[in-house]
Amino acid sequence: MQTGEALTALTALAHPTRLDAYRMLIRAEPGGLSTGQMVETTGLGQSTFSSQLAILVAAGLVVPEKRGRQMIHRADIGRLRELMLFLAKDCCGGRADLCAPLVAELADCC
Repeated sequence: MQTGEALTALTALAHPTRLDAYRMLIRAEPGGLSTGQMVETTGLGQSTFSSQLAILVAAGLVVPEKRGRQMIHRADIGRLRELMLFLAKDCCGGRADLCAPLVAELADCC
């Protein structure tokens, strides 16, 4: 991941609605959620929420899939991994002991 891509992703996540939506999609993996399900959960209007979702899609964080008549959105876990590695690359000047707690917490989430 390049700096510009990381900035685009971080900018997309720097909004409460988009961050909540993205975290919701991460929890829904691997099946994803329909736009309708996400709108119901957030309580926002369809057009408002769709605009926010489009920003996440443009940043490469969310992948829309057409399933029948529904649009299902999924978090791009590979892109999340790239962003996290970009942020943590060269962590602590190569001192693995300082990065160990971060790695341990990430291992526990799976």
